[in-house]
Amino acid sequence: MKPLCWILAYLVAATLPLILSWLTGGPPRPFPEELASGLGILAYSIILMEFVLSGRFKSVSNSVGMDVTMRLHQVMARTALSFALLHPFLYQGTLSGGQRPWDLTRQLTITTDFSALSTGVAAYLLLPSLVLLAVGRTQLDYKYETWRLIHGMSALLIALLLLHHTVYAGRYGSQPAMTWVWLAMTGVAVGSLLYVYLLMPLRDRVRAWKVTSVTQLTPKQWEVTLKPDGHSGLRYKAGQFAWLNLGHSSFSMKENPFSICSAPGGGPEISFMIKELGDFTRTIGQIKAGTVSYVDGPYGTLSVDGRTEPGVALIAGGVGLAPLLGILRQMRLSGDPRKVRLVYGNRLVDQIAYREELGSQDVYYVLSDPPETWHGETGFIDAALIDRIFSDRELHDWVFVMCGPTIMMDTVEDHLIEKGTPSHRILTERFDYD
Repeated sequence: MKPLCWILAYLVAATLPLILSWLTGGPPRPFPEELASGLGILAYSIILMEFVLSGRFKSVSNSVGMDVTMRLHQVMARTALSFALLHPFLYQGTLSGGQRPWDLTRQLTITTDFSALSTGVAAYLLLPSLVLLAVGRTQLDYKYETWRLIHGMSALLIALLLLHHTVYAGRYGSQPAMTWVWLAMTGVAVGSLLYVYLLMPLRDRVRAWKVTSVTQLTPKQWEVTLKPDGHSGLRYKAGQFAWLNLGHSSFSMKENPFSICSAPGGGPEISFMIKELGDFTRTIGQIKAGTVSYVDGPYGTLSVDGRTEPGVALIAGGVGLAPLLGILRQMRLSGDPRKVRLVYGNRLVDQIAYREELGSQDVYYVLSDPPETWHGETGFIDAALIDRIFSDRELHDWVFVMCGPTIMMDTVEDHLIEKGTPSHRILTERFDYD
C-alpha cells in the first residue's frame, strides 16, 4: 500500500494547480484556449514535481523502488515536454498588444507585456534541450558530473522562468491564490536542490569514511573497501546501493552510485564492486588507502530481507553481481535456511570475479565467449537457460533477484512472467535508463 499512497500523492500534487485554477477561474473561453491553459499548468506542475523524483530522496525511492522512481521521472518529463510543446499552438487569440475592438472583455488577449511572454519562450526552447540531453547522455562524450550539473541547473532555470511566465502572462496564474500556490511549489522544488547540494554535503562532512583497501578482482573490476571515520557506519540492507565520493570535498559533484557488495553482518566496513567504464572508474586503481571519502545512502529496494519465499534466485550479469554478492554474503553469514542459487554471466572467463568465494555449489557460471577448455554454461542468460536451471515449481514459488545489462533483465523478466512467476517475486534494479 505504501507505494500506491506515494503514487496517489504525486498525482494529487501534480493536478492540484489545475483543479485550483478551475475553481478560481474567470468567464469561460473557447475550448482551445482553455485546453492550452490546462496543458501549460500541467506541464509546469509536472516539471516542479520532477525535482522530487530525482532519486535522492530515500523516503520516495526506497518506498516505491528506484526503478519505479526513475522510470516515472522519465515518463513524466516526456509528458511535460509534450504538453509544453502543444501549449502555445492552441491559443487562437492575439499574442500581445493593446486592447482590440473585437475583444472588449480581453478574453482572447493573453498579455500586453512581451517580457511576460519572453520567459515562457526561453523555457519553451530550453525544455526540449534538457530532455534530449538526458535521453542521449550515454551517447554524448562528456563526463557524468558535467551532465549532472547541467541537468540540475537547467531544470532550476526552467522552473524560475516558468514561475515568472505563469504569474505574469497566465490568466489563472495571476490570481492571488494561484500565485501563492506556484510560489510554494517552486519553493519546494528549489528547496530540494538546496537539500541535495547543500544540506546533505554538510551532514556528510561529519560522517567521513576512509579507504582501507583497493583490490583488483579482474582486469577491469575492483573492490573498494571503506571504514567509518569516527562514527558507527552505515545501516543498510544487503543489496542496496549508495552514492560514493572518493577523495573529493563533500560538496563535490564527483560522486557516483555503486552497489554495496559487502554484507551488513560483516562489520562496519563496506565494500563496493566497481567496473572501469567512465572517466572516474578508469582511475579507481589509483585510489590510495587512507583517502577520505563520503557515502550517501543507502538507496534501493533490491533486498530479500523479511521475505518468506522458500528459495532465492540470484541472476547477475557482469558487475551486476555486486548487490547480489551482498545478499549472498549476508545469507551465508546469518545461516539463512532458504535455498539460494546464483546464475552469473560474463563474456570472458577472466571477467569472473570472486570465483573462489562463490564456489561451485548452486552457482552457474555462463560465458558468451568461452575458451575451448570451458565446461560450464555457454551463451547468454536467456529463457532456455532459466528453464534448465529452475523447475516449474521454483519458477512460481521462489523470489528472483536480478541485476545486470538491461537486455538480460528484460529477457529473463518477460520469460518469468510468461512462466507464471508473480511480479512481486521479481526484483530488479537498473542503473541505465533510456
